Amino acid sequence: MSRKAPPDAENPEWTRKDFEKARPASELPPDVRMAFPRMRGAQKAAKKIPVSIRLSPEVVARFKAGGPGWQARIDEALKKALGL
Repeated sequence: MSRKAPPDAENPEWTRKDFEKARPASELPPDVRMAFPRMRGAQKAAKKIPVSIRLSPEVVARFKAGGPGWQARIDEALKKALGL
């Protein structure tokens, strides 16, 4: 059974009308555009390959306990184990 998240008054779900009115940040006036952080461009070549892998709950919990970057830490552990 799927449960719907409660509505968020500060961040309401967008309607079709909201999407129709939306414009890219590049179309904003320069003084407003400066409030947005700069985004990096597209990668020249993919550095990593997205995959789906099944790991034991204990392994995932241990890596997640270290906070953000847990997937990168798994990648490093696998490289080390393989001697890469």
